[in-house]
Amino acid sequence: MKIREIHRRALEIGQEADPRGPDAVARSLERVGREYEEMPEGEKKRFDPDRLKNPYPDTRILYGDPEIEVSAILVGIDIEVGEVLLADRLRALGRPLDLLVSHHPEGIGLSGFPRVMDMQADILASLGVPINQAEALLEKRIGEVERRVMPANLSRAVDAARLLEIPFLCIHTPADNCVAGFLQEVLDRAAPLTVADVVEAILEVPEYALFSEEGSPPRVIAGKRRRRAGQVFVDMTGGTEGAPDAYASLARRGVGTLVVMHMSEKLLKIAAKHHMNVVVAGHMASDSLGLNLLLDRLDPAGELRVSACSGFRRVNR
Repeated sequence: MKIREIHRRALEIGQEADPRGPDAVARSLERVGREYEEMPEGEKKRFDPDRLKNPYPDTRILYGDPEIEVSAILVGIDIEVGEVLLADRLRALGRPLDLLVSHHPEGIGLSGFPRVMDMQADILASLGVPINQAEALLEKRIGEVERRVMPANLSRAVDAARLLEIPFLCIHTPADNCVAGFLQEVLDRAAPLTVADVVEAILEVPEYALFSEEGSPPRVIAGKRRRRAGQVFVDMTGGTEGAPDAYASLARRGVGTLVVMHMSEKLLKIAAKHHMNVVVAGHMASDSLGLNLLLDRLDPAGELRVSACSGFRRVNR
């Protein structure tokens, strides 16, 4: 499989699992196309053409010839300079390794990361929040994330991969789409009565059971285990944590329990204020689940040799 084929297939899988549905994904690309056509020529020259066909700017080929054939990959939740050096060391020891795959974006993938958050408006709308309100709620939060990314040294890991001549790819939102849809289906089938039932249903998934054994079990951080769960919403895609004010809208529309990868203290206080239960399923466990689901669909014949590092645990289905 070539690098460009891995990237293309990851984008396809992400769109198939996108909670917005294929029509909404297509419309988002159409909007980008219209914006491009209306740009002055000077801006068009600086425009990233990948945006015209890639709905997930946090999923990119960061370094390497897209035509390189790949048979062995090193996959991590984060691939930073240390992991790049690890890959180089493994190669020196004779370990086959053709491509680095990071879940969390680096380089140009990280610079495009805030644009993915637009999809959260459609997700909120699917839960009954009027789309005009959803977009307004997100504008401030997207600006905060953009300003947080602006001063970051985006290219450190990519530069290390380039100097050591190791191809590098990041796959973020497509994997997050996979875990969000999969875990929502698990919980919908389980129909949990209480928050404790939510936790037990999560622990039936191998990745969560595995990380629990390693000291990172799902935790109830707002509400009580004995409380009734109400409507359960798995909030695990769309870039990063959403708008704080969105929680009030979700509570008014009947969401009783949020299942998340992680949650800041600011959002926790807001969720608790609105009497929402919050279950943190686990960051590394959730990211591992998303990557595993994606890799299984990407390589159903198991032809790729996958080595796991940096918090990733490979579970084959």
